[in-house]
Amino acid sequence: MIVKIVILFLVGMGVMAMFGKLRFPGQKKLASAKCPKCGRFRIGKGPCPCRKGKTK
Repeated sequence: MIVKIVILFLVGMGVMAMFGKLRFPGQKKLASAKCPKCGRFRIGKGPCPCRKGKTK
Protein backbone atom coordinates (compact mmCIF):
# COMPACT_ATOMS: atom_id res chain seq x y z
CA MET A 1 0.00 0.00 0.00
CA ILE A 2 2.75 2.44 0.91
CA VAL A 3 4.61 1.54 -2.31
CA LYS A 4 1.51 2.55 -4.31
CA ILE A 5 1.31 5.88 -2.51
CA VAL A 6 5.00 6.59 -3.10
CA ILE A 7 4.74 5.69 -6.79
CA LEU A 8 1.65 7.89 -7.25
CA PHE A 9 3.42 10.74 -5.47
CA LEU A 10 6.47 10.43 -7.72
CA VAL A 11 4.31 10.27 -10.86
CA GLY A 12 2.42 13.37 -9.69
CA MET A 13 5.67 15.21 -9.08
CA GLY A 14 6.89 14.23 -12.56
CA VAL A 15 3.72 15.55 -14.18
CA MET A 16 4.03 18.83 -12.27
CA ALA A 17 7.66 19.14 -13.38
CA MET A 18 6.63 18.71 -17.03
CA PHE A 19 4.03 21.46 -16.70
CA GLY A 20 6.58 23.69 -14.98
CA LYS A 21 8.92 23.51 -17.96
CA LEU A 22 6.28 24.70 -20.42
CA ARG A 23 6.66 28.17 -21.83
CA PHE A 24 3.56 30.20 -21.16
CA PRO A 25 2.55 33.25 -23.24
CA GLY A 26 3.86 36.47 -21.75
CA GLN A 27 7.12 34.93 -20.52
CA LYS A 28 9.19 37.19 -22.78
CA LYS A 29 7.31 40.26 -21.55
CA LEU A 30 8.09 39.35 -17.94
CA ALA A 31 11.78 38.94 -18.72
CA SER A 32 11.92 42.35 -20.40
CA ALA A 33 10.29 43.96 -17.35
CA LYS A 34 13.47 43.43 -15.35
CA CYS A 35 16.16 46.07 -15.04
CA PRO A 36 19.23 44.95 -17.01
CA LYS A 37 21.54 46.55 -14.45
CA CYS A 38 20.26 45.30 -11.08
CA GLY A 39 17.70 42.62 -12.04
CA ARG A 40 14.77 44.10 -10.13
CA PHE A 41 11.31 44.16 -11.68
CA ARG A 42 10.39 47.59 -13.03
CA ILE A 43 6.88 48.77 -12.17
CA GLY A 44 5.38 51.36 -14.48
CA LYS A 45 7.11 53.17 -17.31
CA GLY A 46 9.68 55.13 -15.33
CA PRO A 47 13.30 54.18 -14.83
CA CYS A 48 14.49 51.71 -12.22
CA PRO A 49 15.36 53.19 -8.81
CA CYS A 50 18.97 52.08 -9.29
CA ARG A 51 19.30 54.47 -12.26
CA LYS A 52 17.63 57.44 -10.54
CA GLY A 53 20.44 57.82 -8.07
CA LYS A 54 20.22 58.02 -4.31
CA THR A 55 17.39 60.20 -3.06
CA LYS A 56 18.08 60.17 0.68
